[in-house]
Amino acid sequence: MKKIYNILLSFVFAGCLLGSCDYLDIVPNETANEEDAFASEQAALNYLYSCYSFMPAYQNSHTFIGYAGDEIVSCFNGEPIKLYFQGGYTSGNIGNVDATYSNMYKGIRQCYLLKKNIASVPGLSDDKINDFANQADFLIAYYHSVLMQHYGPIILVKELPDMNTPYDKMAARSPYDECVDWVSEQFRIVSEKLPTERMGSSYGLATSVAAKALRARLLLYAASPLFNGNSEYYSDFANNDGTLLMSQTYSKEKYKVAADAALEAINFAEDHGYRLYYVGDDAIGTATYPYPKDPIQRQLRLTYLDKNGTKEVLWANTRLEEMYGIQNKSIPYLSFGGGYGPSLTMVERFYTENGLPIDQDPTYDYENRFQTTILDDDTRGEGITLKLNDHREPRFYAWISFHNGFYECQTENVVADGTKGITYQDKMDRSDRKQRKRWLTQYKKEDNSGKMNRGNNYSPTGYLNKKGVHPGSAARKSDNVPSLRYPLPIIRLGELYLDYAEACVGYGDASYVAEGMKKLNVIRERAGIDPVLTAWAKAKEPLTDYSSVGPDGRLMQIVRQERMIELYMETHNFWDLRRWKLGEKYFGVYPRGLNVEATKDEDFFKDTQMTSHIREFRTPANYLMPIPVDQVSNNPQMVQNPGY
Repeated sequence: MKKIYNILLSFVFAGCLLGSCDYLDIVPNETANEEDAFASEQAALNYLYSCYSFMPAYQNSHTFIGYAGDEIVSCFNGEPIKLYFQGGYTSGNIGNVDATYSNMYKGIRQCYLLKKNIASVPGLSDDKINDFANQADFLIAYYHSVLMQHYGPIILVKELPDMNTPYDKMAARSPYDECVDWVSEQFRIVSEKLPTERMGSSYGLATSVAAKALRARLLLYAASPLFNGNSEYYSDFANNDGTLLMSQTYSKEKYKVAADAALEAINFAEDHGYRLYYVGDDAIGTATYPYPKDPIQRQLRLTYLDKNGTKEVLWANTRLEEMYGIQNKSIPYLSFGGGYGPSLTMVERFYTENGLPIDQDPTYDYENRFQTTILDDDTRGEGITLKLNDHREPRFYAWISFHNGFYECQTENVVADGTKGITYQDKMDRSDRKQRKRWLTQYKKEDNSGKMNRGNNYSPTGYLNKKGVHPGSAARKSDNVPSLRYPLPIIRLGELYLDYAEACVGYGDASYVAEGMKKLNVIRERAGIDPVLTAWAKAKEPLTDYSSVGPDGRLMQIVRQERMIELYMETHNFWDLRRWKLGEKYFGVYPRGLNVEATKDEDFFKDTQMTSHIREFRTPANYLMPIPVDQVSNNPQMVQNPGY
């Protein structure tokens, strides 16, 4: 623990944006003693904000590990996140791209220092003393949960660590189940003390709703195959004294615990005004942004982008999105961006318009999906495209841009009041598309969103991501900063619905399964598709009841696919496929896309294995992240994760 540095700095408040204080962007003012850090209420407030500054950089897709799932293929070969795609991370190099291990423990120590000193602040009311301390307790639990997500069993820090701990008395890792129990209890305790909501300049600070939601997620992870009786990978994963760090016996009851926690979190959130996001024609304000014309697509596109109208986001990261954020990397190219292409695996993962997998819908021409058809639809696209892109569910059209499909966004040449030309034309070249508010994207090499002769800033798959890109944002030529930014969700109510469904199906009790599937069907209803049994009654391999349950049952496969679709590009895929023990299947294969080097339709519309994009996954090593080598060498009690 000697690597956890004592960072007694006071910080200045960085200002507000989007109706919330950007307290995550903290700047040290070089004050380096506890007395100054807690000399006044403002100094203590700044110190509290500094405790949040260790949160993972959700806004930076250039480095944030959560964007390294199988959903996207990136053309940006120099970005550090490529190391995760390629499986090339080791205990020696992980510190070059990811400081999670040290940052989380720094944050934990910072929080304990606040708790130690907060009562000494002159004139600070008891209510504020308690609130500051409760926020610190929330962050202590959260930072531990992030460490567990990355590394599995960790060193638990239950009090302010002694920086003078003798070398031979340093702490060892605690067994994973012990970590779960302690962190879960910390979330439970603090959830009874925090307010249910924070608004205005406090938006994004800790709440009881967020604590209950994160506890539910933690318990679902603990019930999952990677961590629940995984003797296949971890039969000899132990501390130096022989203490096993992973449970060797599967427990169905862990799913019940997770289900109960998820339902508690859902009910608590909804009792306090949180709800799934729905939007009607009259609920999008007066801005003339090019919102999707179809109302279902519109509410799906805006689920967490509508910062003023959504009550679905339970906790958000308010740090400003950077140049290397999702919006810039996804929006069509003008002078930068347009390089995040959904993989064909992800494209095929979305359902048909009948709410079925594409290989299960008897009305869908699955065998001929790479042949062409012609769209003439004001809500989806116009022109020649793949059959694969036709007759798909609304989430596909809301979140995926395809050849001759619509991309609802602006350019920096078009102002919000629409006075600079909003007339749509179905044929746009590179010179006149600047005056259009909705783009008809085309991805052959010489098309308006094609590769041309660029080495980056192009779609490598023949598709572009739309999820997370606000229709009011613009492709840009100047500063490359997204023109419309919003708080990024860390957890939302829709995820809790899916957490609950997965836990209920994993547990397998008929009453739990029925209730869990009700929540999942609400997600499907919002997405514009039929409930599971209604849709699957018409499948090639029909499902007529909920009897095929448990972690390996057919119903679990349906729940997982629903989750991968609904939470697409929300940084879950990287972790979900790991906790389901599906890493090799999805991460150990080359990604697939269309042939973006082609200039003719017959060459472009081909299922193409992208061999230049290296993918490697080593089992069991890559299921957990490596502990940085210095943390192992400086602590004689520390054991490395298997495979490193």
